[in-house]
Amino acid sequence: MTTNTNQNTAADARVAIVTGGSRGIGRAVAQKLAEDGLAVVVNYARGAAAADETVAAITEAGGRAVAVQADVAEEKEVAALFDRAEADFGGVDVVVNAAGRMTLSPIADLDLAALDAMHRTNIRGTFVVAQQAARRLRPGGSFIGFSTSVVGAQFPTYGAYAASKGAVEAMTMILARELRGRDITVNTVAPGPTATDLFLDGKTPEQIDRLAKTPPLERLGTPEDIAAVVAFLGSPAGHWVNGQVLRANGGLV
Repeated sequence: MTTNTNQNTAADARVAIVTGGSRGIGRAVAQKLAEDGLAVVVNYARGAAAADETVAAITEAGGRAVAVQADVAEEKEVAALFDRAEADFGGVDVVVNAAGRMTLSPIADLDLAALDAMHRTNIRGTFVVAQQAARRLRPGGSFIGFSTSVVGAQFPTYGAYAASKGAVEAMTMILARELRGRDITVNTVAPGPTATDLFLDGKTPEQIDRLAKTPPLERLGTPEDIAAVVAFLGSPAGHWVNGQVLRANGGLV
């Protein structure tokens, strides 16, 4: 486990937890938030080496970060994740739940074990992380969940994945309303096709090219595109946006 708490940084610096922060969009989010001056807890489920690489990139750029393992669907592990953020950095101001799982299949053919595993991470995991965020975020804080633009685009083979992310969207405004009076925002980002290993895995070059040309901007999104949206929502500049699902997809839907 790699850590750098850099005691020269002001004690009142803002603090972020990024689940699924070791790779892909989560890594880009962790690095962007650190660039913006937040101390970052980089959560990962498996693959400590990738998490350590993310922390190393942040600290080498002058930021503060620590890697902490936790399964987002296990409430005790997530509670310990928040404990670590509070112990190392003094509190929690931004929670980004980027951890997710995707299995593609026609509904008629989907292995129900894969369905259960996906929903455990995407629905239960989001709920568990949101629950701790609701209990522990400081005033002025933000919770940012992740959905997918396929909830609107409704591509074949994405049925189970889109269903799990539709549940995340359903929680968004409800949690925002439940946190009335706390000065905490709740939003969800729904990326379109984004060039990550999760998205590219199993697709042919022809499929990737077709999806890239679908939005009016005629390209795939990048993890940095999505990280910029997340960073805005977690910043004071984005604090008037609340209870919303933002489809960051280049105009896909």
